[in-house]
Amino acid sequence: MEMDDTSVRQGSLPDEDATLALGGALAHAIAPGTVIYLWGDLGAGKTTLSRGLLTALGHHGRVKSPTYTLVESYPLAPLTVHHFDLYRFADPEEWEDAGFRDYFGPGTLCLVEWPDKAEGLLPRADLIVELAVAGSGRNYKITAQTDIGQSCLTRLSIPPDVA
Repeated sequence: MEMDDTSVRQGSLPDEDATLALGGALAHAIAPGTVIYLWGDLGAGKTTLSRGLLTALGHHGRVKSPTYTLVESYPLAPLTVHHFDLYRFADPEEWEDAGFRDYFGPGTLCLVEWPDKAEGLLPRADLIVELAVAGSGRNYKITAQTDIGQSCLTRLSIPPDVA
C-alpha cells in the first residue's frame, strides 16, 4: 500500500476518557480480520485504549493487561478479540512455541502490545497505533499499513473530545 496523507491520523488525548473514546471510535471502524499493533512505553495507555475498544464492541466486564497471561480473549459478536501483551517475551520464538499464530483469522480482531518482541513472526499489522505520554495526557498516531487498515481509517470518526 502506498502511504499518503490519508494513511495517518494523529492528535492528542487530554485524559483517560479521551483515550477510551478513541478506542470506542476504533471499534466502530474496524472489520473482522484486522490486526492492530499497539506501541507505547509502559503506562502510555495501550490497555486503556483496548478497554475502550472492547467496551464499544459489547464487552461487559473487566479488561486487564495480559502481561502475565500473554493473551486475553473476548468472544463477542461478530468477532473474537485477542489482546496480546508480548512484553515478557525473551525470544521471538516464544511466539511460535505458544501457538499464537492460530489466533489470527477472518473472525478475529487481534491487538498486539509490544509487537517487536515477536518481530518477523507476527502477521502484518493493518493499523499501527502509537501512544506517547504528553504532560498529563497522551498523543496518538494511527497509521494504516494495508488496504484493510486504510479502510478502517476512512471509516474512523474521531470523537469531539479527542483532538
